[in-house]
Amino acid sequence: MLPHYESIINEKTNERCIRGYKMISKTMEEALNRQVNREFFSEYLYLSMAAYLETISLRGFAKWMRVQAQEERSHAMKIFEYIVARGGKVTLGAIEAPKAKWTSAGKVFEDVYAHEQKVSGMINAIVDLAIKEKDHATFEMLQWFVKEQVEEEEQALEVLNQVRIVGDIIGHLFYIDHYLGKRE
Repeated sequence: MLPHYESIINEKTNERCIRGYKMISKTMEEALNRQVNREFFSEYLYLSMAAYLETISLRGFAKWMRVQAQEERSHAMKIFEYIVARGGKVTLGAIEAPKAKWTSAGKVFEDVYAHEQKVSGMINAIVDLAIKEKDHATFEMLQWFVKEQVEEEEQALEVLNQVRIVGDIIGHLFYIDHYLGKRE
C-alpha cells in the first residue's frame, strides 16, 4: 500500500476500504459482481455466435454479433466502474464457455432473443434488490440497464422476425446479411 493512503476499517462490517466507507451493501455488491460476470459471458456468447456465422459465410450477421459483443463488454465495465465508485470490491469469476454450434442463422437469433430476455430478468432482479434495500443510487444506475434491455430485446426480435419472413435459407439471408453488416 502506498504510504499516503490511509486504510480505513468500517466499524459496522469490519471491512477494510482504502477509499473510505463502502456505500453499497455486501448483498448488492455480490449481485452486481455476478452481473459483471454475466455481461462478460454475454460478450463471449456473441463472439461465439460471430465465429459460427463466419463459418456459414454470413459476415454481416457476424459483424452484428461482434458489435453486440463490444456492447456487452461496455455493460460489464459500466457496472464494474459503479462498484468501484461506491467503494465496493470488484470480484471477477470464471466465465463459462458459451455454446459454439447452431444449425442456422435463425437458431442463432432465437438464442439471442432468449438470452436478452434472460438478461432482462437478471437486471430486474437486481432492481428489485435495490428497492428492497432502499439503495436509491443503485436503483438509479440500473434504470439505464432497464431501458437498454428493452432496446436489446427489440433489436434481437427484429432480426429474428426478418429471418423468419425471408426463410432461414442462406441464399435468402444475403439481403439481411448486407443490412446487418452496416452496424457500427
